Amino acid sequence: MINLHFEKIYSTKGRWEPCSVAVPFEKGRLKDLSGVRVYDENKNPVPTQARATALYPDRSVKWLFVRFMAKVPASKPTDYSLDISSEPLNLRTIRADDKSADTGSLSFRVSEKENTLFDEIRLGEKVFDSSFISAPQLKDGKDREYDFKAEKWELSESGEVCAVLKGTGFHSYKGKDIYKCEIKLFCYIDKPWIELAYRIINTTEDILEIKNLEINHVKAYASDMRCAAGISNYKTRYKISENGSEVKEIIDDELLLFEANEHNAEVFYGTFFADCTDSSGGLCATVYQAQQNFPKAISADKNGLSIKLVPQNVGRIIMQGGMAREQRILFDFHTPFRDLSELNDTSIRYQMPNKPQVSPEIFEKSGIIEDIFCDKKNSDIEMFLQGEADGHMRCYGMLNWGDSPDMGYTMQGRGGNELVWTNNEYDYSHACALMYERTGIRRFLDYMLVSGRHWLDVDICHYSSDPLYLNGHWEHTNGHCKNKIMECSHQWVEGLLDYYHFTGDEDALKTAIEIGNNDLRQLKKPQYSKPGSANARDTGWALRVFTALYKETNDEKWLEKCDRIVSHFEEWEKKYGLWLSPYTDNTHIRSVFMISIAAASLMRYYRVRPQEKIKAMILRAVDDLIENARLDNGLFYYKELPSLKRFGNNPIILEALTIAYELTGDTKYLEVGMPTFNFIYSRRGPAFLGVGQKKSIGDTVTTGGQGTKGFAQMLIPVATYYTACLREGLIPAKSSV
Repeated sequence: MINLHFEKIYSTKGRWEPCSVAVPFEKGRLKDLSGVRVYDENKNPVPTQARATALYPDRSVKWLFVRFMAKVPASKPTDYSLDISSEPLNLRTIRADDKSADTGSLSFRVSEKENTLFDEIRLGEKVFDSSFISAPQLKDGKDREYDFKAEKWELSESGEVCAVLKGTGFHSYKGKDIYKCEIKLFCYIDKPWIELAYRIINTTEDILEIKNLEINHVKAYASDMRCAAGISNYKTRYKISENGSEVKEIIDDELLLFEANEHNAEVFYGTFFADCTDSSGGLCATVYQAQQNFPKAISADKNGLSIKLVPQNVGRIIMQGGMAREQRILFDFHTPFRDLSELNDTSIRYQMPNKPQVSPEIFEKSGIIEDIFCDKKNSDIEMFLQGEADGHMRCYGMLNWGDSPDMGYTMQGRGGNELVWTNNEYDYSHACALMYERTGIRRFLDYMLVSGRHWLDVDICHYSSDPLYLNGHWEHTNGHCKNKIMECSHQWVEGLLDYYHFTGDEDALKTAIEIGNNDLRQLKKPQYSKPGSANARDTGWALRVFTALYKETNDEKWLEKCDRIVSHFEEWEKKYGLWLSPYTDNTHIRSVFMISIAAASLMRYYRVRPQEKIKAMILRAVDDLIENARLDNGLFYYKELPSLKRFGNNPIILEALTIAYELTGDTKYLEVGMPTFNFIYSRRGPAFLGVGQKKSIGDTVTTGGQGTKGFAQMLIPVATYYTACLREGLIPAKSSV
């Protein structure tokens, strides 16, 4: 049995709600999913739906994604359990196919007709036609109104808990398909809910200015109609009309600037919903993370509801060519005049659902997570790591939520007069996933989910006529992609794979694979044809991408290029004696952090395909840095030029040193890193920096705090080094309390 712990959250009476969890397994332990079952605190089986998201070469399960129904009690924690050897049960499932679904409480049939999403929706004896909930309605900055059509619907998932229908289509203008869109419809057993995930993709080379983007619900006016709008960040504020007159709420930059909010907004900010009801029934629509993805507006009147994902004349949303953005709405069909407090409860739970936590021991035992687990801990360093994770800047805005600017790059002028967005540099999403796995603290999981969703949408080039851009990951820049630079040195996939495992969203896996394919195309550029003509980190990061994709998919395709990169490093070393990087037109220098990236990437491949020559190369590189790249104070320098021999502030050298220790067992490699570790640790800031002064800049509202790059480049090096030093007694296990 694997324990699934729910922490205490809600004081209202528990209700059945869908939950999900990702669990890793050691090789060979789980081969048959028929015995997977979740049990409640009283050891009663609950509806369970499981699938493998990654397999070992022997076809045993590496990662398991499980959906289940839970009823978490009010005002106290509880524990469910996951069993992988239960007797199969024949519980009722959702009836679904490529065009329809029936939860037992609600059924619907999707539409392939223009400007409609549903042919019909049924609640018991009630039947709602195609006009009841509209398709997304788009108007651009030139006041052009687009038609919408979804087609190619398919059932992507179904079982005892959830069914997911996926459709693709276009927003078209004058009969020409222009902007691709994707629709996902989620429904849950015995729930009168439809969750709509709508994703628009700018499938042109030009900008798309969205002037208005809305989804409407049409309801015939009744004399007893109640309309309501609710918004909160603490207590929910209601606007209520009993006669069909309009109520509305708008979220703009001014509201965010002057509204106090103390939450970690990735976990929760507030809620935002509109409701229409009368004696025949009602519909409540909640926008997921509306404040975080402003601008947003909702309204309700005698004509029904309007959900404005981009409200007209509120802010300015400009999507660059190739950008995408997914947004979600929960449609809750309910009985007549249902109490607003109950609707509010469902809405808040949608914003901050109960999430079961798996203990760090489960992740450690699987053997597939980086070596960041330790039996004894130094609480001062643990607080430091948590403070670094929490201290990132929050940046609200539909195209910016989940990212943050790098103020160093910004102040250097790299973005002109605009913010330079980090674009997940050093794989911030993966660092957050690891932080969750080693601590079990929920907010770190939510950091990963938010940043991963942004990355999956905004920082990937989803459309381009240039194959060197298509499906690649943009380097940090203003506007997320304005400088049009895409290199191997700034492409990552591990965080997307984490996102896939924890959400079951196959788009993340597909995107990670396409980044790998883009890297393959990048490596055909002339600068990668000769050893030493590019930086060590370029092919180093590519090697890390390919190794991660091989471990994920077991596809030998990725290892073919890995072998070529290894030989490239061999040739490079023979030519220069070292992995020297070109800098000025007439210099080749040691770059400590770039060489460390190369060593860390080679080590990842070595763990998959151990080769003595790789081990030897890594040790020669690390020994050379120890001998030739340190200052008198014991710190490593930044780069090997008189103008650049300042204190190196990139902690990745600690990972290279820890790798050398792993390969040799020699603690000298850990000892030589202590000045760097102490330097990083001594420069720690307050435990939490994410709620400082807010500013409205362009299409974002920023909070105080640091960019995400710092934590992204720090977590793996510091955590692996700290773990190794704890085991060797070089860092004491102690408490500051």
